[in-house]
Amino acid sequence: MSLRKIVHIGFVLILFLLPDMVGAQCAMCRAVLESNGNTDVAEGVNNGIVYLMAIPYVLVAGLFYFIYKKMRPKQS
Repeated sequence: MSLRKIVHIGFVLILFLLPDMVGAQCAMCRAVLESNGNTDVAEGVNNGIVYLMAIPYVLVAGLFYFIYKKMRPKQS
């Protein structure tokens, strides 16, 4: 296994193990939602933003994987 591959795997593992560091939310939404003191609503909006951001990446990755499998030459 090459060093580059090990670094990539390590980076992905760190992202999965530290989900609080990769939370996504725009600054304006965060300021408005947290100013009311109701953090449950702010957390729900934050989770919704993360899901909306992740779904296109998963779909595109699946499409590229499908194309890769179809375009790869047959091995005999």
